[in-house]
Amino acid sequence: MSEVTDNYDKELYEEIRLKNELMVEGISFEPDIFEGLEIGTKYTEAIYAMFSTDRQMHTEYVFPACILTPKGKYRIQVRWIPNSPYKLRKDEDGKYRIWKGHDVVLDPVIFSPRSKYYDLKTSDGTWMRTIAQDVGHRNIFIPYSNECALKDQGKDCLFCNINATRATYADKQEIDWKTADQIAETVKVAYAEGFDKLTISGGFIPERREVDYYVDVAEAIVEATGLEDFNGTACVGAPLDFSVFEKYKEAGYSTIATNLEIWNEGMFNLICPGKKDYCGGRQNWLNALDEELQVFGKHKVRSTFVSGIEPKQSLLEGIETLVEKGVIAIPSQWYVNAGSALEGARTPEPDWHWEVFEKTVSIYRKNGVTWEELRNSTAEAFTVVHDLFRLYENIDIPL
Repeated sequence: MSEVTDNYDKELYEEIRLKNELMVEGISFEPDIFEGLEIGTKYTEAIYAMFSTDRQMHTEYVFPACILTPKGKYRIQVRWIPNSPYKLRKDEDGKYRIWKGHDVVLDPVIFSPRSKYYDLKTSDGTWMRTIAQDVGHRNIFIPYSNECALKDQGKDCLFCNINATRATYADKQEIDWKTADQIAETVKVAYAEGFDKLTISGGFIPERREVDYYVDVAEAIVEATGLEDFNGTACVGAPLDFSVFEKYKEAGYSTIATNLEIWNEGMFNLICPGKKDYCGGRQNWLNALDEELQVFGKHKVRSTFVSGIEPKQSLLEGIETLVEKGVIAIPSQWYVNAGSALEGARTPEPDWHWEVFEKTVSIYRKNGVTWEELRNSTAEAFTVVHDLFRLYENIDIPL
């Protein structure tokens, strides 16, 4: 294990700490503060293709997707929480700054530049930005569906707001189910722009339909791009028939993800009732990860945890157990989604999350995880964990 020493940039460390604070507490601002700012042309707009991250829905306003820290250019997702102690203001000089009380904590506020493909449409007239979102460091995220069938059974994961997001934003932002051809056209254009990693994910659908769809998408991407290895992650539910994992790999996916969400068994059953009742239960999810390791190999399997719902000790036990096996287990900081069953609850304090992130990075380094393995197995490469890992490993990469 390469230990954390003082041989890292302390200013960058403090930027990541501030990012953690802003991701937990959100940012308060007047919703019309961005009038006149070139959101949707020069700067990237928030697109709610799968989840919304704000404390309140806001169909009448367009918000920026991310801001960047001044030195490290760390991406901070804009999460609008009106009662946050962090206030975004447009000051008299026309500059945006973030204040906490009487102190400026982020100056200047830099908004993330917009990718070129966001202005383009597929051959059937669908906006490419609704098909694939730029999630930083050459990664794109493709939510093929913006609904989850577990709603019909009343079995949604309690932290999830995918169906509420669809009901609020789908018509407004012209977001719908993605076809294989739409995805392939978008990937071809995005990769030509410089992206080289994609993740495909969506809500719960019947198992047989899922694998057939993913295979169709992979074949279309290979045909459109000419790339046998398009560096794709298939994010799938735990199947009852593990033979499907070979089909994902044969189709061209280089990594696979099956998100356990909660490690503690009792809390898993409570928080993820659909995953318990329709996907074979928690043990089947664990068995699925073991089988994925056999098919895809060490550090080419990912499982995400919703960090902040279960006790810290339980969460870290799950992360360490899986990483020691070769799974990239990653804590995804729980923000309380508007429209979810847990709306109105509160995620733990920033220091709680910071300790989880620091210990997770230590677990990765102890077990020999590399940056490319971490980036290639996870959907978004701009979490606090990713930033800390790069800082401690002294890795400089494109924005």
